[in-house]
Amino acid sequence: MLANSLPLTHVSPRSSSLAYSHSNSKNCKLLHSSSAFSRYIPFKTLPSLQLLLRRNNFHGPRFNFKALAETHVSEPCQDALQPFSVKIPYGNRHIVYTTVCLADIPSEPSDFFPLSVNYQERFSAAGRTSGGFFKREGRPKDHEVLVCRLIDRPLRTTMLKGFYHETQILSWVLSYDGLHSPDALAVTAAGIAVSLSELPHTKPIAGVRVGLIGGKYIVNPTTKEMENSELDLVLAGSDSAILMIEGYCDFLPEEKLLQAVEVGQDAVRTICKEVEALVVKCGKPKMVDAIKLPPPALYRHVEEIAGDELVRVLQIKKKIPRRKALASLEDKVVDILTQRGYVENNGANVTVETVPEPDLYVDEDEDEEVVVDGEVDEGDVHIKPSQKISTPLLFSEVDVKLVFKDTTSKYLRKRIVEGGRRSDGRTPEGIRPIHSRCGLLPRAHGSALFTRGETQSLAVVTLGDKQMAQRIDNLEGDDESKKFYLQYSFPPSCVGEVGRVGAPSRREIGHGTLAERALEPILPSDEEFPYTIRVESNITESNGSSSMASVCGGSLALEDAGVPVKGSIAGIAMGMVLDTKEFGGDGTPLILSDITGSEDASGDMDFKVAGNDDGITAFQMDIKVGGITLPVMKQALLQAKDGRKVILAEMSKCLPPPSKTLSKYAPLIYVMKVIPSKINLIIGSGGKTVRNIIEESGVESIDTLDDGTVKITAKDLASLEKSKAMIGNLTMVPSVGDIFRTCEIKSIAPYGVFVEIAPGREGLCHISELSPGYLSKAEDVFKVGDRIDVKLIEVNEKGQLRLSRRALIPDTDPLVPSTKPRTPAAPKEYPSAKSAPKKVTSSENDRSVEENAELTKITITAPKAPSKDNTQDFYPPGKVVKDRPKKSSKATGGGASNESELV
Repeated sequence: MLANSLPLTHVSPRSSSLAYSHSNSKNCKLLHSSSAFSRYIPFKTLPSLQLLLRRNNFHGPRFNFKALAETHVSEPCQDALQPFSVKIPYGNRHIVYTTVCLADIPSEPSDFFPLSVNYQERFSAAGRTSGGFFKREGRPKDHEVLVCRLIDRPLRTTMLKGFYHETQILSWVLSYDGLHSPDALAVTAAGIAVSLSELPHTKPIAGVRVGLIGGKYIVNPTTKEMENSELDLVLAGSDSAILMIEGYCDFLPEEKLLQAVEVGQDAVRTICKEVEALVVKCGKPKMVDAIKLPPPALYRHVEEIAGDELVRVLQIKKKIPRRKALASLEDKVVDILTQRGYVENNGANVTVETVPEPDLYVDEDEDEEVVVDGEVDEGDVHIKPSQKISTPLLFSEVDVKLVFKDTTSKYLRKRIVEGGRRSDGRTPEGIRPIHSRCGLLPRAHGSALFTRGETQSLAVVTLGDKQMAQRIDNLEGDDESKKFYLQYSFPPSCVGEVGRVGAPSRREIGHGTLAERALEPILPSDEEFPYTIRVESNITESNGSSSMASVCGGSLALEDAGVPVKGSIAGIAMGMVLDTKEFGGDGTPLILSDITGSEDASGDMDFKVAGNDDGITAFQMDIKVGGITLPVMKQALLQAKDGRKVILAEMSKCLPPPSKTLSKYAPLIYVMKVIPSKINLIIGSGGKTVRNIIEESGVESIDTLDDGTVKITAKDLASLEKSKAMIGNLTMVPSVGDIFRTCEIKSIAPYGVFVEIAPGREGLCHISELSPGYLSKAEDVFKVGDRIDVKLIEVNEKGQLRLSRRALIPDTDPLVPSTKPRTPAAPKEYPSAKSAPKKVTSSENDRSVEENAELTKITITAPKAPSKDNTQDFYPPGKVVKDRPKKSSKATGGGASNESELV
C-alpha cells in the first residue's frame, strides 16, 4: 500500500484472470496519493511503484491540496483498469508505503493475536543519504518503535478471536514533505490496508493528531504549528468508538482534553466513512472460515470442574500465592480434560439390548411373520434394560488453557460487579497503600524508592553536562539532542519469572517515554538549571501500573537531586469492566482506580493519566473491546483526578523527604558570558586552547556557544576557579593605559618583541618602546622567555595591541631590561597575567562565588581611550545577571570582563 496525504487510491483489476489472482492473494497493497488526477487515468496494466510515484510527484497550486474533506469514488470501467480514490483530510504530499501479509498456515492457537508491526522512516524520504554512523536503515529508533505501538494498539482490538494466521504490517515513509509528522498518517494507512485485505476484523480504523493552538483545536497541524501547541494528542478509532489515545500537555484541564478527543473523533469518523466506501468497491473477501474457536461445550465443562474453586482462589489478596493457586487449578483442569477425560454427570442413560431366548423352538415351516421396522415381537425376544457407558470427553490442551483463562476473567469480573470488592479487598475507587523514601543511594545524585501495593520503582537521577545529552537522528537531519530523558527497565525478576535480559523491549521504550513526557512540564529552563538530567526507573516489583510508579518515583528523585522542579507529579492507571449487566449490574460501565495486573489482563481498559491537582501532563489509553464513548472517558478522567490527589498527598509524607539540594557528588556548572567574537580565542586552532585549559585546570568540560555563553563543568571549586581565571585572561578587553606585569617575551623580531600579556593574547612592543634610549637590536638585550612590564598604548582597528616598556621606565634608569618580577607599589596596577590564581582548599568550598571571583582584578592608572571592542556585555565575574546587561561605565580588564553565574 502506498499512502499519501489526500486521495486514497486502490488499483482494482477488471478482467476475470486478474480478478482471480487478486482475490486469492493474501497481500494487500494500497496507494494513498496526493494528486487527484490519478482518479481519471485508465490503466491498461497494473502500474509499478515507480510509475505511481512519478505520476503523483507534481508541484503547483493545482495539486497542492490542504485538508480536503470531500469524497470521490470513480466509476467502474469495463475495458480497462480503473483506480479508486478517496480523499481524506490530512496534510500535504506525504507518501507512506504499507503492506499487510498473512501466513499461509495458521500457527498454534494462543491467547493473543499473532500480529507484528514494523515502521521505518527512510532517510531518502527527506533527501538524505544516511544518518549517523550507519549508511543504511537498521535497528528501529525509539521514535519508530513508538509509532509501531501507535499502529499496533488500535488494530489489535479490532481483530476477531480464533484467527491464528501470523500477520505482519510493514510501513515505510518513502516521501516526507517536512511539514507534518507522518505517525498519524501511518496509523490511517495501516487501517486502510487491513480493511482492504482478507484479514478478518470488525471495522476500519483511522488516526489523527489534534493540537490546541491559540485556543483552537486543529486536526493534523504542521510540525511548525505544534511548536506553539498546548496539547499533542494522537487518537485512533472507528466510526463509532475510540480505541486508543496518547498524548502530552502542559497541565491541561480534563474538560479541554475531552473537547480535543471529541474533535479528533469527528475527524476519525469522517475518514472511516470514506474508507468504507472504498472497501465496498474493491475490498477482498474476509477469511472468516479460518477462524477456529474452542467448542462451546468446553466452557461449560471448565466451569463445572473449576467454578467453585475459582471463586475461592480469586479471593487471595497477594499476587504470587494467587498466581500459584491459579496455575495449580489450571493443571488440574488440563489433566482432566486432556488426559483422563471428562464424564458428564447427567444421570443414568438407559439403552435397549436385544438378546434371543436360548430354548425357543422355531418352526421353519411356519409362515414368516412380518415385523414392522422399529417394533419388537415380545414372543421372540426378551427386553433387558442396561446401563449406558458414557465415552469420556477429551479436548486439546491449547483449547482448555484458552477457555480456562477466559473463565478466570469472567469470574474475576463477576466478583467485582456482584460483590463490589476486588481481589485485594478494595472498592472500585480504592488506592493501594503507598510508601516512599528518598536518599536511598548515597552516592547517586538523587534517588527515590516508591512503592504502591505490590508495584515498586527505584528511581535514580544523574546530572551531567552537555556531553551527556542524548543525540537523536531524525528525518530533517538537524542535530537534535535531549537534555532530559527517562529510561525504564522491567526485568523478568520483577514479576517473579526467569527470562532473557537484553536490549530494551518495545514495551520498555513506550513506558519510559510516557513517564518522561509526564515529568517534562515541571522541569526548569536551561538558563535556570543548565544540566543534562537522566532518570532511571528500575522496576523491582510489578503488579500493575509500573509506568505510573515511574512517574511518582521520578518526581521524588528529581527533588532529591536538587532539581528546582515546579511541583510534584503523580500517575495512576484506570481500568474498566464494561459489560456489567451480564453479571447482575445496572449496565453502567464500572471504572476501577489503580488497577492491578490481573485487572488489566481481565478488564476492558487500561487508561494511564499523569498530572497534579491543576491538570494533566501525559495520558495513554488502550481499549480491549469495541471502544468506549466520551461519557465513559469523562467518568474515568474525573475518577483519575481524585486518585491523583490521594497519591500526591501520600508522596508528601515521604520519609526521609527529598533533600532538594545538589549532591556533593554532582558536578559544578559555571555559566559565564563573553563577547561572542572572543569565543574563537577560547577554542583556539583545532580546539587546542580549550583542551589545554581543561588539562591544566582539571575541569571536566568546557562548552561554548556562538552567542558568547561559556559553560564550565568541574568536580570541585578549585579547578573551576582556575579555569575561570584562564578564560577571563583570554577574553578580557584591554583598554589603553592598562599595565601588565612580568609578561613573557614569546618571540623577537628585528622591529621589536612580542609579549604575551595573557594566555593566547600577545602584543607588539616596538624596538623604540623597549627603552628610553636608542637600541639597535632587541636581541642584544632581550631573549625569549624574559619577563618585562608593559603598558598598553594603542589598540588598532584590527584589535592588535601596541605595548610600551619605555612608558614604565624613568629616563635616569640604565639601559638594562627588568627581568625580575616587580611588586606593584600601588593597588592601581595590574598583577601579572601569569600570576597563579588564589588557591582554594576544601574547607573553603562553602564560600560564595563572589568571594573568589575577582582573581585577576585590575585598576586603570592612566586615562582610558575608547576601546574598539564592544564592551557592553562585559561584567565582573561572580555577577549574576538575569536581565539584559547594561553598558559598563568603567572599563575593566584581566579576567574581570565576563558575566558569570554558578549553579
